[in-house]
This record gives sequence, C-alpha cells and structure tokens, in this order.
Amino acid sequence: MKHSSIFQSDSNISFEIFPPKKWESFPNLYETLDALKELHPSFISCTYGAGGSNSKKTAEIVSYIQNTLGIEGIAHLTCAALTEESFLSTIRTFQQKGIHNVLALRGDKPADMTDEAFQSRVYQHPSELIPALKDAGFTVAAACYPEKHFESADMGEDLFFLKHKVGQGADFLISQLFFDNDIFYRFLEMCEKAGIHVPVEAGIMPITSAKMIGTTINLSGASIPKSMSDLLARYQDSPDDMRKAGIDYAIRQIQDLQSHDADGIHIYTMNHADVAKEICKAL
Repeated sequence: MKHSSIFQSDSNISFEIFPPKKWESFPNLYETLDALKELHPSFISCTYGAGGSNSKKTAEIVSYIQNTLGIEGIAHLTCAALTEESFLSTIRTFQQKGIHNVLALRGDKPADMTDEAFQSRVYQHPSELIPALKDAGFTVAAACYPEKHFESADMGEDLFFLKHKVGQGADFLISQLFFDNDIFYRFLEMCEKAGIHVPVEAGIMPITSAKMIGTTINLSGASIPKSMSDLLARYQDSPDDMRKAGIDYAIRQIQDLQSHDADGIHIYTMNHADVAKEICKAL
C-alpha cells in the first residue's frame, strides 16, 4: 500500500494547512509549504472546500506537496455537498494530479445549501466514500473524536460509527484537536476495547491568541482543562506572552504524547510555518 511510506517516515510529526480564499494568495502558501518541508514531516494534509473552485485548490496544493516537495500529501474530501458525478470527477482529478492519499470527511453544511438539501444529501456519511476511494487505489484516512462527535448521543454510538469507517477500509485515523492528553489516552483504550486497531494520529492545535480559543471550541467541541484556562486568564491581555505560552503548551502536549508512543502528531498549523518551526525545534 502506498500509505506505508507515511508510517515509514523517521518523523511522526505531520501538518494540516488550508487553501487561501483567493488565487493571488497562493504564492504565500507555497512559501509556507516550502518552510514546512524543512521540518521533515511524515505528511502534510490540505483541507477541502465544498465549492468546485476550492476543491481544485486542494488538488493543486496537494499535487505540489506530493510531486514538487516530495512529501506525502493528503487531500481532504468532504461528502456534504458531493453528488455521485462530482465525487467521481474529484477522484479523477486527484488521480491525474498524482495524489494517492485522501482524508474522507463529512464536512459542515455549505452556506449556500438549504437544510432540506443537506438532510437529503447523496452521501450521508464519509464511510460511504471509503470503498470507492479504496477501489480507486487511494490510501484513506478518517477522522476520530476523542470527546465524541457533537452529533453523537454518546461515546458508544461514536465508536460504533468509527469502527464502521475502519471496517469500510480506513487505513488510519486523524483525531480532532484536544487539550487534555488524558482524554486522548482514554479514547485510545476505548478504541482498543471496541476492536479498532489502526494507527491514530493525535491532533494538536497551538493556541497563539486568546481569540482563537472561542472559535476553536465552537468548531471542535474540545473541552478546556484548568491548565489551559489558567493560561488564558493570565496572558489574554498580552498577545506576545499568549503566543509563547500557547506554543509552550502545545510542546508539552506533544512531548507527553511522544513519551507515550503516540502513532503520530498532527499539528493544525493554521498556515503558520513559524509556529510549527518553533514547536519542532523544541522537540
């Protein structure tokens, strides 16, 4: 399987980036990617927009990662707005660009999509994408949620759907971000008991400003441990100190995860190569 090179890498650090909203901002992103290459990640993933232009951006970026930088690239693919035709078209585009790793996701409801259309969408769950992606020769990653997906009734239900994604062929998992490593370790134990036996990348987001935390919680549902809330209370009015403290917090998280032999660390960079560089330098 082609994905094996991801886990054969000497590094267990990987990064997520996202496409710029405007094409003219691409040179800045390529500079970011060139800087991230110097950190020798095991792979770099790129998020996916529901619109056609955004999906093309994802393909262009992952092609650059894969074919120009020589790093494993993973293209995110959300199913929320996919039709059967657009799904097959995206598969062909990825293949033409030399992309062979895909992260299958549901994604949020696009802003221009009605609630009725979202509820009656062609692909209800990302697990429905996985068999076709596998048949097309892709290595497939899927998302997991250490504190459960916000729509799941409980962790048992969430693990049921996660096991189904793995049963459909997901090769490895990338976790939603979390700030309390004990939550992640308990999640791994639950996965083991549930019979989920694939590598799990731990998702880490450095909080470099006080305003990030509200947005992050709303998007991820991650709980805030006392150590993080104390940090916010102490440094929220001092941007420079907040940035340093947030990076230090992420470093401590990663060091602890590495000491527990985590399968991999996936850093949500927010396209800030300087933050990723500071973290990697300290490890």
